[in-house]
Amino acid sequence: MKLIKLRDAKERSLLRRHPWIFEGSIASGKADSGETVRVESRNGEFLAWGAYSPASMIRVRAWSFDESERIDTAFFARRIAQAIALRARLPVDSDALRLIHGEADGLPGLVVDRYADTLCAQFLSAGVERWKSTIAELLLKATGLTRLYERSDASVRGLEGLPAATGWLRGDGATELTIREHDWKLTLDIAEGHKTGYYLDQRDNRKLFADTVRHFGCQRVLNCYSYTGGFSIAALAGGASQVTSVDSSAPALERAIAHAALNGFEAARHATLDADVNQTLRECIEQSRSFDAIVLDPPKFAPSASHAERAARAYKDINRLAFKLLEPGGVLFTFSCSGGISADLFHKIVAGAGLDAGVDGLIYARVGAAPDHAMTVTFPEGEYLKGLLIIKR
Repeated sequence: MKLIKLRDAKERSLLRRHPWIFEGSIASGKADSGETVRVESRNGEFLAWGAYSPASMIRVRAWSFDESERIDTAFFARRIAQAIALRARLPVDSDALRLIHGEADGLPGLVVDRYADTLCAQFLSAGVERWKSTIAELLLKATGLTRLYERSDASVRGLEGLPAATGWLRGDGATELTIREHDWKLTLDIAEGHKTGYYLDQRDNRKLFADTVRHFGCQRVLNCYSYTGGFSIAALAGGASQVTSVDSSAPALERAIAHAALNGFEAARHATLDADVNQTLRECIEQSRSFDAIVLDPPKFAPSASHAERAARAYKDINRLAFKLLEPGGVLFTFSCSGGISADLFHKIVAGAGLDAGVDGLIYARVGAAPDHAMTVTFPEGEYLKGLLIIKR
């Protein structure tokens, strides 16, 4: 077993059970990509077993803080079983959910989503890449399924020195799937869709939006960065008479149209616009249009804290414009999925947008990712999605 020694005082985060060890914290030791290493403090105290990544700034990701534990097939079987057992206890109203959420489930770099009878996985770190074949077999055994598709094409693979990898790991067949979410039917393509195919993390927020639209009687709804129209379907289900989905992807909008039809909503109630969101918001203001509810669910503006300042300006601008377009008493459901933007900073950005727009708002709800996208107290970086549901005064 290869040994990694840390510099003085660099063991503190590991003692708090944080799973990352950065390159600058290491005094000595190295290993092959994904190889299991023993991590010790400068004075020889055991700290963790981890996976070594020679290309990443996160040089080691901890598997376990238990010195007696062995990182073998049985270890991965236990962690997978624990993750799946936790999800079985959650009130998930869907046949699609996240089964494994990386560090939060003690499997750094591994993301596994279940879409009905099919699994889709991302192997995003050197450690899980090294154990890929074993993990694939264990996933199918634990779920009783036969199909597992790989979507290891996220940019973070490059930071690990790993090439993109996609395709069937086990089984084969169509990648176009239909899932049930609440009372709705949705379709996705695990080979082409964003992330592993769909934004499962917004499941509960879509239901909250449907309930909010119904409760406040919102009729005119603007869904920005709509992708395939999840929030648009929620608005239609909530009774909105006119929903507009705005996105810069024509294929995504085509699927949004199909989703409305699939769920029995009249085509006249749902319009799509293939356009830039920021420009669309400005044009709506120029045209003196207004809405009863607006959703802002943009892509990741700040992948890291170093991008926070530029991202803050972008978030503030779209929220300022949205506030101007809302009727008094209207609903703004605004999100950030940027890891570099904290929940506190996001609140301040939205507050600043309201001030610039000359309006105030009541925070009706603070939300995050659905609970199957687990977040632990020792790994705050897991809180990537944050949202505010605001009633304009």
